[in-house]
Amino acid sequence: MSTEARRAPFPPRPADDPAPAGTEPQGEDEPSVFAPRRPLQRPRESQPPVPEARITTPPPPPPASARFPDTPPPRTPAAAPGETTTRPRPAPAGPAPAPEVPPPPAWSPAPAPDPALSWNAPWPVGAFGQPEPYEETVRGPGPLARLRGRTGAAAVCVVLGLGLIGGALAGSWLTGEDGDRTADSGFAAAGSLWHDVPVDQLFPPTVRGTGAGPGGADRSWTRIAVAPDTGCAGAFDPLLARALAPVGCARLLRATYTDATRTHVTTVGLLFTKADPAAMAGLAARFRNERLDRRTDLLPLPYAAKGTPAAGFGARQRASWTVSVLTDAPIVAFAVSGWADGRSVDTPEPAPDAVRPGATSAPAQAGLGNEAQGLADRIQRKLRQTVSPATEKPS
Repeated sequence: MSTEARRAPFPPRPADDPAPAGTEPQGEDEPSVFAPRRPLQRPRESQPPVPEARITTPPPPPPASARFPDTPPPRTPAAAPGETTTRPRPAPAGPAPAPEVPPPPAWSPAPAPDPALSWNAPWPVGAFGQPEPYEETVRGPGPLARLRGRTGAAAVCVVLGLGLIGGALAGSWLTGEDGDRTADSGFAAAGSLWHDVPVDQLFPPTVRGTGAGPGGADRSWTRIAVAPDTGCAGAFDPLLARALAPVGCARLLRATYTDATRTHVTTVGLLFTKADPAAMAGLAARFRNERLDRRTDLLPLPYAAKGTPAAGFGARQRASWTVSVLTDAPIVAFAVSGWADGRSVDTPEPAPDAVRPGATSAPAQAGLGNEAQGLADRIQRKLRQTVSPATEKPS
């Protein structure tokens, strides 16, 4: 309900104020001069009576539209405040009519089957009067076909593998044969160096040994004497000569060097044998297995040239030595070192032991092991450099 419906109706307002009780109406006599003058009152305008307020109940909202169920119902404009006249307003929409349902179609018999889809239908004809080809779904190879393909691939791989292995074996055989021929030719060429190469090429007048001294110090040796090429008689201790006898003695070359201070003397030698590669390999194995190169009764003898610092270098002055049996050449290289002042040594020490760190023997402390080992290594290196050009094939 609205606010106007709850409010009580107001009675109509009287046109004139009622006269007070007990007061008689006065005539139209002229007022007295002694009577007080009443103030003039303005005549009141007549107002129309206020109609009674009607208690109205708002109509219920119209139902939702059938076509648009979610659309809110239309609102009816309310009367403006103070409006007394009644004006036409749109009537609320009534319930939407139910949608018309079309009547069910009349019954009709089922269509006849298409003759083209039957088993007895003729073969379809193409655009040019030729029967259309029959297309069958392409399927992959069966298990048997796949097995045959794998077997064939495996057979091809086996054939290729055997071919590669055979080629590798043949190549290695050919290469090995060629390598053996090269080694044999180099071995034979090295055996003839004693009369084909000048002595200065085998024993250079000056040999430099970078890092060959104790603690990695540099060394320098100067040749002071060269022995004539002779046999091996009187060049080795008896036991060493007996150990070298199986390979024979073709020629012996020796030279004696001194260090930069002329304090130490060293004799280096090359024994050219008559043995083949197999005999040299056997001798090297014997020296290695029996440690013949460490025995103090198997030493080479020095070459003491008169008028040189090595004039007093004899068997009792030998302090350190080394013996190496080569297998790529018919050569036994050796070196023996001692003091130039002729002092004797009671027990010589092998060069591999004298050059070890921490060695305390007199030859080790004096660096005589470095003298013998360093000079022998550089003479062997010079020998291999001389053999290599002689065995190279002409291009």
